[in-house]
Amino acid sequence: MSGVGFVFPGQGSQSVGMGEDLVQNFPAARLVYEEASDATGMNLLRLCKEGPAEELNRTEVTQPAILTASMAAYRVLSSETELRPAMVAGHSLGEYTALTAAGGFELCHAAPLARRRGRFMQEAVPEGQGAMAAVLGMELNALEAICREVDGLAVPANLNCPGQIVISGETAAVEAVIGLVRERGGKRAVLLPVSGPFHSPLMEPAAERLQAVLAALPIAEIAVPLVNNADAETVRTPAQIREGLVRQLTAPVRWEAGVRRMQAEGVVSFIEIGPGRVLSNMIRRIDREAQVWHMADTESLKAIQKAPVLREV
Repeated sequence: MSGVGFVFPGQGSQSVGMGEDLVQNFPAARLVYEEASDATGMNLLRLCKEGPAEELNRTEVTQPAILTASMAAYRVLSSETELRPAMVAGHSLGEYTALTAAGGFELCHAAPLARRRGRFMQEAVPEGQGAMAAVLGMELNALEAICREVDGLAVPANLNCPGQIVISGETAAVEAVIGLVRERGGKRAVLLPVSGPFHSPLMEPAAERLQAVLAALPIAEIAVPLVNNADAETVRTPAQIREGLVRQLTAPVRWEAGVRRMQAEGVVSFIEIGPGRVLSNMIRRIDREAQVWHMADTESLKAIQKAPVLREV
């Protein structure tokens, strides 16, 4: 295999105004917003365009909004170019978008599923009892040792790229880890503005609720392989997809390993599809020579259309 990998962002990439340019210029984008809004009962176009930010940043709103904005960008890219992915992947919520782009989910099912996932995650732990923190400049083994040392639960949650790991767990334990990281030479450790301890064992109540929903949801076998978060392995079948999505809530997101797996399978270029450039920055930290593009608006679409390397894959 040799080609391009399509990657899709997760929570944290949202911003008021996302998707507006594409909706104004491409009917395909507006149709995505209309379909997702009908399926969720939310006016996603208004929420993405106008916010307010406080509403858009609510996990139950953020997740379907990012999925919709990313799928709008994907539909425009597919209609305006001949590019097709050799593999797909997404970061946390982005895995749902990747599966929708690959044909595993119908958009009318994926958007309300993302809303329910967000609500389950929001409700799994009472507000204030869980937290997440970004840790920079510390090796995984050293950070795991610190997590075991503190009282309470704290675990690595996002293995993003060299020098960047996110931890998750009980608020007091996460704060204690931050203090020890600073004492022991970590470059930086800071609490993240999130509403819960995602990708930790504390999400088990959400995982149980999600498992019941996924069991009743139609999922198709995908023709384009997905590199999942839980294992950094390729999956295609509905059973593999369901199992990975449930375990993803309580297991760490193995993003760096997933990117390296895509490269080992022959992916030579990446396109981040959706709002923000979080994944583009991570991929460049994983491999400074990586060829990375971003697709979120008309300007970025034009850059992709002009890129000779993408016309060759």
